[in-house]
Amino acid sequence: MKNAIAHQTALLFISSMLLIACGKSGSVGVNSANNPTATSNAANAIPIGIAFAQTSNVALLGQEGTDGVKIAQKYFNDKGGINGKLIKLIFQDTGGDEVGAVNAFQSLINQNKVVGIIGPTLSQQAFSVDPIAERNQVPVIGASNTAKGIPEIGDYVARVSSSVAVVAPYAVKAALKQNPQIKRVAVFYAQNDAFNKSETEIFQKTVKDLGLNLVTVQKFQTTDTDFQTQASSAINLKPDLAIISGLAVDGGNLVKQLRELGYKGLIIGGNGFNTSHIFSVCRALCDGVIIAQAYSPEYQSEINTAFRKAYVEQYHREPPQVSAQAFAALQVYVEALQSLDKKSKISNLTLPQLRTALNKELLKGTYQTPLGEIAFTPVGEVIQKEFYVAQLKMEANGVNGKFAFLNVK
Repeated sequence: MKNAIAHQTALLFISSMLLIACGKSGSVGVNSANNPTATSNAANAIPIGIAFAQTSNVALLGQEGTDGVKIAQKYFNDKGGINGKLIKLIFQDTGGDEVGAVNAFQSLINQNKVVGIIGPTLSQQAFSVDPIAERNQVPVIGASNTAKGIPEIGDYVARVSSSVAVVAPYAVKAALKQNPQIKRVAVFYAQNDAFNKSETEIFQKTVKDLGLNLVTVQKFQTTDTDFQTQASSAINLKPDLAIISGLAVDGGNLVKQLRELGYKGLIIGGNGFNTSHIFSVCRALCDGVIIAQAYSPEYQSEINTAFRKAYVEQYHREPPQVSAQAFAALQVYVEALQSLDKKSKISNLTLPQLRTALNKELLKGTYQTPLGEIAFTPVGEVIQKEFYVAQLKMEANGVNGKFAFLNVK
């Protein structure tokens, strides 16, 4: 009997030690209400959540965001992180729908105990998950969310991705500069995506404000692959310009089918076209597509030069807009945390206190990013000075291409 009791006692002791060890390993590097001294060794790393799509038809866009934050993590950690504390990125896959994004945000907030979040990939997802961050008082910075109304979701919601209302009109003006004879315009948009619905409203308003004739508005889904009906209907109306609000795969296939059916006019792609992954979709038929952008690899600044160099060395191509915006989002967190820590050691704050203080601090700053100088309005909308327009130029092999930046000023 004594042996049995001794055996049970030993098991209980071992179990207790394992539980204590597990509890210590769960430290996030900032104080929590129940763990006021969790600030030593590897636990010093400050966790920031990354909620990008790693699967689904949105994965190509999500990967570009992931590329950007990884480069930013190395860049800022090599410079000492947050006054000696490293940044630790915690990734959760949002997939391409709202359910995936909700699961990602809940895991980052409740399980991973992050101090802030970058994401999600799509504006459609942001309208579902940003309110979750708001209720939990966790800062969230959108790096690829440009639909109208996102910063207004709550006090803890900001974005470094400029509103489509600011960016989209540049593309239409660039098209008119190339062909002043444009009169008739056909518009296409993905009706199941909040961003594309918001973007097409801006495009349609711009077309009307410029005195052009909007001859048709064609709808599709981001999951569609066959656009023959919409393309044929539009071509029959003889448009001089086609404007497409979609993502890379669906939008690229629509471009391809428009060209295959004989459309010869200019094509404008919306923000969803801001990725080199579109080259593999419409290939040689991508040539000539016009896209307004919030980033240019050619922008002259110390940090953009460093970002561009690191990106090209790692991925062997020019950095796309979403990667630059994701870099900028992490930069905002890093510089806001550095500022906070200089005022009062962040290791002395509980996690809820740090989240609140960080949210207030990041909105105050001005940041010299790869996008140029940015700041925020009181509601979290990005203030950006520089915008660009690029035209896709495909090489003779029809496989490789580049964004050739146009002079539209």
